[in-house]
Amino acid sequence: MKAALTLLLWLACQWPLPAHADAIPVDLELVLAVDVSESMDPEEFAIQRAGYAAALRHPGFIRAVLSGPNGRIALSYFEWAGTVRRRSIVPWQVIDSADSARAFAEMLEALPAGVFRGTSISAALDFGTSSIETNGFDGARLVIDISGDGPNNFGGPVEQARDAAVSSGIVVNGLPILIRPSPIFPAIDSYYAECVTGGPGSFVLPIRTTAEFATAIRRKLILEVSGASPDPQVIPAQANAPVDCLIGERTRQRLSDRFYPELDR
Repeated sequence: MKAALTLLLWLACQWPLPAHADAIPVDLELVLAVDVSESMDPEEFAIQRAGYAAALRHPGFIRAVLSGPNGRIALSYFEWAGTVRRRSIVPWQVIDSADSARAFAEMLEALPAGVFRGTSISAALDFGTSSIETNGFDGARLVIDISGDGPNNFGGPVEQARDAAVSSGIVVNGLPILIRPSPIFPAIDSYYAECVTGGPGSFVLPIRTTAEFATAIRRKLILEVSGASPDPQVIPAQANAPVDCLIGERTRQRLSDRFYPELDR
């Protein structure tokens, strides 16, 4: 009897349990990672956040969510600068109706506002990857949607964080903001395409005027939720000539020997 029980226990150990056996199945796990570095002025910040809230309420977004096999996605949101802003996190929620999407938009709108020093795209990607890996959902697709108007200049190398996300099965899409291009590095869309985005079907969707915010954000979310291929106006990731993925770090070192992002609060 003891030998039989030992054999059964041994056989059980050889049969691997499925990862996240009790995880909730969804069509997509989507992280919205939004730049609030001080290069974003208060007007851009307000328009950007309002654009996300409006996109979540839009009937086209709701239709895309409901059209999937499960009819639901898992969604989280946070803002970042030199660090991830802990007070800006909207934790993971199931979006499966207009009501749940509207509730998420209201939580987003209620967050404290502010812009902060530093641009750590790598910290945002690392946080988004960890959040997806530990969230208790089982998504058919995994996406980090990251916006920004400047290159990484603090924390680990951005390519390393991007590659870690992609190796975990996550697609990283970019929303580079070129409303006021930096004279030091104006081609932020090329930087996002080469250094930030990655994974099968990844893309960047540049924003060049404040009037484009709401439309571009809505279009991007619908593409991500539906899993549709981007149209030719969207730049496929890694489609441009190589760029210096350490340009932000090199520029920061050249302009200043000291850099202190605000403490997270």
